[in-house]
Amino acid sequence: MAAARFSVISRSISTSSSVRQLVKPPIQVFGIEGRYATALYSAATKQKQLEQTEKELVKFQATLKSDVKLKEFIANPTMKKALKAQAMSQVAKAASLSPLAGNLLVTMADNGRLKKLDGVINAFKVIMASHRGEVHCEVITAKPLDEASKKDLEGALKAFMKKGETILLTMKVQPEIIGGMIVSIGDKYVDMSIATKVKKMTDVISMVA
Repeated sequence: MAAARFSVISRSISTSSSVRQLVKPPIQVFGIEGRYATALYSAATKQKQLEQTEKELVKFQATLKSDVKLKEFIANPTMKKALKAQAMSQVAKAASLSPLAGNLLVTMADNGRLKKLDGVINAFKVIMASHRGEVHCEVITAKPLDEASKKDLEGALKAFMKKGETILLTMKVQPEIIGGMIVSIGDKYVDMSIATKVKKMTDVISMVA
């Protein structure tokens, strides 16, 4: 009976599953990581375990960062896939992961994709953030903005939000952009930095010369 459940769950998160059977995520995430995360989102949606799966994987991701031996084991390219899958099954049990989250680890080990686990978890977190109506926005400036400027910026960015969406703003400082700002909001990217403008002008001058 346990073997049967494992088979069903493994197929539900396999990247070779028919696309027609997948529950479409609220945002598209690309690459191998995106395919696994999308398949997991579909399976967790069908089993009504989205929040539980995210919580478990976020906790396991923190363990990955702090447990050196586990990190080295996952990165080890010499161990056979079958043995690694068996070991990850035991790791999942020790971490008290649900069958769905646990079998993600086993399936990725069995497919030789375990080294991409951190990326898959990050991709799943992106999908879940979009599922909750959260839109990630990163703003890069040459120097820190004062509170008044930051509040004005947040007000301007909220104009891009749809009804029910909330903005999650991250501010970064990179002096090398000289001035202006670089804004990434959802799948949109706008480079208004002085450094980029200078480069464009330099390129034009070089072509003329």
